[in-house]
Amino acid sequence: MFAYIPQVKFIVMIGRKKELDIIESIYASGKPELIAVFGRRRVGKTYLIGSFFEGKIDFELTGLKDGKREQQLRNFSYAMKTALKLNELPPVPKDWLAAFHDLKSYLEAPERNQKRKVIFIDELPWMASGKSDFLTGFSYFWNSYAAKANIVVVICGSATAWMIQKIINNKGGLHNRVTRTIHLQPFTLQETEAFFKAKQIQFDRYQLLLLYMAMGGIPHYLAQVVGGKSAAQNIDEICFKKQGLLRTEFDNLYSALFNNPDRYEAIIFALSSTWKGINRTEIIAKAKIKDGGGLTAMLKELELSGFISSYIPFGKKKKDTLFRLTDCYSLFYLKFIKDTPVNETISWQSISQTQTWKTWSGYAFENICLLHIDNIKAALGIAGVHTNQYSFLAKPTNETEGTQIDLLIDRQDNVISLCEVKFYNDELILTKADADNIRRKKSIFRHVTATKKQIYVVLVTTFGLLKNQHSIGLVDNELDMNALF
Repeated sequence: MFAYIPQVKFIVMIGRKKELDIIESIYASGKPELIAVFGRRRVGKTYLIGSFFEGKIDFELTGLKDGKREQQLRNFSYAMKTALKLNELPPVPKDWLAAFHDLKSYLEAPERNQKRKVIFIDELPWMASGKSDFLTGFSYFWNSYAAKANIVVVICGSATAWMIQKIINNKGGLHNRVTRTIHLQPFTLQETEAFFKAKQIQFDRYQLLLLYMAMGGIPHYLAQVVGGKSAAQNIDEICFKKQGLLRTEFDNLYSALFNNPDRYEAIIFALSSTWKGINRTEIIAKAKIKDGGGLTAMLKELELSGFISSYIPFGKKKKDTLFRLTDCYSLFYLKFIKDTPVNETISWQSISQTQTWKTWSGYAFENICLLHIDNIKAALGIAGVHTNQYSFLAKPTNETEGTQIDLLIDRQDNVISLCEVKFYNDELILTKADADNIRRKKSIFRHVTATKKQIYVVLVTTFGLLKNQHSIGLVDNELDMNALF
């Protein structure tokens, strides 16, 4: 958490220091600037821009979800009415070229012509989808006026893949016109902790992990949490009560970002069926969709939007890429909320005592570790060492047993860190069976890969390791949950 002081207003912002530094440099540059801000739904894009530019925005327009072209243009007229402080609605432009010509005329008025102007267009993809001529009008506005004016134009969208493909990589009138981009990410665990401290809500780090498993680092979701209640009580209220935001959020999440959301959800459902990642062929079979360029594009869009991750297993090639669902909320929803009848309220506190939850929590903790791999590297003292992260899968043969290792850090200092991730509500005590399993994994990995690198065993747990005869000489590095913060 930090305090940030722009020219006009004192703003307290949690995290987002890098993003605020970018915005400040843009505002102070004195040059025409076109900044594209994108990131998944509810991640705080509008709040970030609105907070920094409060009192400075000359014209603000927000797209309408599923709005037809005529409705979007009428909405533009309402925004113009607000900007001009009119009592009556001005004429609705016939198309977007006319709309942006009206905006240009408004901005060129003598009383505004010398000042640095700010234009904020939010949820731009909703206005520019389909056969809309929005990008034609916007290209005209930027090239004929804004690119030579004392102006900052901020365009924002939740459809991350669309923003990258249609705006940043635009091949037409907006080619190379974007001067800066901000891909707003969910809060890290550290930022989540700061967020609650700023709200004077006290949680220990174990409770924060439980909340993060269910919600991830999405600020709008975390804002639903109230103080004086445990993580389990809050999850009950937010995820399982009939009026809880996250009881039905999934239905809106993908439809807000993608056309034909059912196809994207089918991929998400397929990936949620396994915790270890599946390849393209398995996705086709499980999701019951056709192979081809359409699938490639959808997988790319889901990854750009932060819902899934792709990785190549150690020793494999690009064609062996595995895909894994890594969005915390989607994982939680599909495992525990989806099949809860609409008219039923169930108790999360009772579910969290079951073996199903205990098994799932281990995977969820592993997922959080993957999302915070830079923190793990820093805790191991290798933040400055070039690394690649992999999983490893060896199928059984006549010579060796099969094994799977979920996280390997292949380091340029001639070391491979073999990471074992264990979620437990107390200090972990390795049993003989646990130790034998880790030795077996290490031995099979060395045999199959024939690596000459040093192999270190890294144990990542919630409350640390209670050393005993089974861990001594086996575990080279141990990290507890504090490393992730």
